Amino acid sequence: MIDRRLFLTATAAALILPATARAQGAAPGIRSMLVTATRQATRRLGQRDGFFGDSIVRIPLPGLLNTTQRRLQPLGLAGPLDDLELRMNRAAEDVMPQARDLVINAIRSMSISDGLDILRGEDTAATQYLRSRTQTSLTGLLRPPMESTLASSGAYGALDSAAGLADRQSGIGRLFGRGRNARSTAQDFRGEVTDFAVEKSLDGVFHYVGEEERGIRSNPAGRTRDILRGLFGQ
Repeated sequence: MIDRRLFLTATAAALILPATARAQGAAPGIRSMLVTATRQATRRLGQRDGFFGDSIVRIPLPGLLNTTQRRLQPLGLAGPLDDLELRMNRAAEDVMPQARDLVINAIRSMSISDGLDILRGEDTAATQYLRSRTQTSLTGLLRPPMESTLASSGAYGALDSAAGLADRQSGIGRLFGRGRNARSTAQDFRGEVTDFAVEKSLDGVFHYVGEEERGIRSNPAGRTRDILRGLFGQ
C-alpha cells in the first residue's frame, strides 16, 4: 500500500513543478523584454529635449529653488533659475547612455522568482518588478556620472547665480550670518540638486520602460515577436 504521505507529496510536486518550471522559463523572456524596453526608453530620453521638452518627465528645480523660480518668473527675473533648470535637464539627457547600461546590467543579474505573476499582471508588471528591486542600487550607481555630467554641463556653475537669487528671496542668508555669499549657498544646494536630478532621471527611465512594456504586451509583433513567442502564448 502506498504510504499516504508519499502520495500527497508526489501529488503536490506534480501540481507545483510545472508552474515553477514555467516561471523559471519565463525569466529570460521577461529580461529580454525589459532590456528592449530600456534601450528604447533611454534612446528617447537621451535625445535633445528628451527630458526638457517632455512635460511628463521634465525635471523641475527642487525645493526652495523651484519656489523662488515660480515667484520670479511673472516678474521676468528668473533667468538664472531657468538656466539652471535647462542645464539640469540637459545633464539628465546626456547621462542616459550610462543609465541604460546600469539598468540593463541590473536586469541581467536580477533573479526573477515571480515570472508567472509578472506575466499575468498588469501592463507594466515587469517594470514595477524591476523598479522595486533595483532603484536603490541604481540611485547610488547613477549618482557619480550624474555629478560629473552636471559639472560639465555648467549646472553647478549656474548654481552660483541661482542660489544667490533663492537666498535673497527667502532671506535664509540671514540665518547664517553676514559672511554668507552666493557661492556658499550654491554649495548647500549642490547635493540637493544632484540627488534630485538622479531621482527624476530614474523616474523618467522607469516611466518610459513601462510605456515600452505596455506596447510590447499589446502588440507582440515585428521586432518583439522573437522576445515574446511562447511567453504570452502568442
